[in-house]
Amino acid sequence: MKLKIYQVDAFTDKIFSGNPAAVCPLESWLPDSVMQNIALENNLAETAFYVKQGNEYLIRWFTPTVEVDLCGHATLATAHVLYQHEGYSGDEIIFNSPRSGVLKVYRNENLLTLDFPTDTLSKIQWFNEMNAGFNLIPLEGYKGKTDYLLVFENEEQIKNIQPNYPVIATWKVRGVIVTAKGKEVDFVSRFFAPQSGVNEDPVTGSAHTTLTPYWAEKLGKTELSAIQLSNRKGYLTCKYMGDRVHISGQAKTYLIGEIKLE
Repeated sequence: MKLKIYQVDAFTDKIFSGNPAAVCPLESWLPDSVMQNIALENNLAETAFYVKQGNEYLIRWFTPTVEVDLCGHATLATAHVLYQHEGYSGDEIIFNSPRSGVLKVYRNENLLTLDFPTDTLSKIQWFNEMNAGFNLIPLEGYKGKTDYLLVFENEEQIKNIQPNYPVIATWKVRGVIVTAKGKEVDFVSRFFAPQSGVNEDPVTGSAHTTLTPYWAEKLGKTELSAIQLSNRKGYLTCKYMGDRVHISGQAKTYLIGEIKLE
């Protein structure tokens, strides 16, 4: 059995930057164990699998160790594959996730826009035993549906923050977003998820469903520019729309290949 596989750098306009994701088009779902093994073999932050069903595309995402509820950069990469390599010609793609519901992607020339549900935030008390997670103490902390959001003083702190991965891996969340107001953009962030098999994710689209409502309220504006400050860097524009968030970026194909399954 042979499967197509694409590797796409998301939230960037050039290869070797942004966040790489693998995309595997399927005729029907493979066993979960096989999809998990493919993701492990790919050893990327995310591998997306999709199946066409009527006018929609069913989509699922796997890290090297677990299936996740939502992944922005791999959804952006999947839309890029459909537009650039699989013959899709409409300006809107409807994805349907068994874990996150209907997700849409719009195309405007080279820009792709994710239409995702807005995260809900509740403030958390920062406990002393959590101090060992980072070398800095946040100004405030929140819990979204799957992640912690920790707010720091400035961009330099986000650039230089030192995560303690073994400690963070014990926290019962998908991952931890750290953020601060940006110098040249509205906000900056990084994302750490050792408990999900990814120490640092280069660019995390889904994290911006959490970041966008926070910074929209904090800055008093609905359209925001953002950089995720990993080594590869990612550039995003975000629009807060109440119960939905628009997250926009570009993508570039790095690799087209074939998986051989016995």
